[in-house]
Amino acid sequence: MKPFNKFLLSLVLVALPGLALAQGKIAVVNLEEAILQTDVAQQRLTEFEKNEDFTSDKEEFENLRKELDKLVQDFQRDQAAMSEDQMVAARQKMASKNSDLEYVAKKLQTMQQQNAQLVFQELAPKARQVLSDIITTEGIGLLLQQQTVIHADLGYSITAKVTDKLNQLPADE
Repeated sequence: MKPFNKFLLSLVLVALPGLALAQGKIAVVNLEEAILQTDVAQQRLTEFEKNEDFTSDKEEFENLRKELDKLVQDFQRDQAAMSEDQMVAARQKMASKNSDLEYVAKKLQTMQQQNAQLVFQELAPKARQVLSDIITTEGIGLLLQQQTVIHADLGYSITAKVTDKLNQLPADE
């Protein structure tokens, strides 16, 4: 490498950190987490889990799980004394109960995801405003979604700041 090229390369390497500082800080945020960790969101999620449809499905899930556990225990205990037909019937019954359990579990998960999405949509406009304020006050020049970053030190995350500021907003705004 020519001496002049080495000089240019070293000049660029020395100047890059200064240019990055001049452009502002780099930060990452998980906006969904920031919103869902707020007091308002936690309250709404708790209220949802107390609603009649959700609690009845949750009870059904628990009952199915207990029934499946009992079937498995009975099968393991009695397997040696069972005929081939009895074993096939017991396995089919366990498979059927497991299928019912998976269906109810998916239903519960879908209900929770839909509720979380509604809460997120409701609070997103406030979160965007808070995010804009933090970007301005912190002098952030580059903000990345935390989910798309391969690695970021926790010092780069402003998720907790967003949550704190959202918690400070008046409830009726």
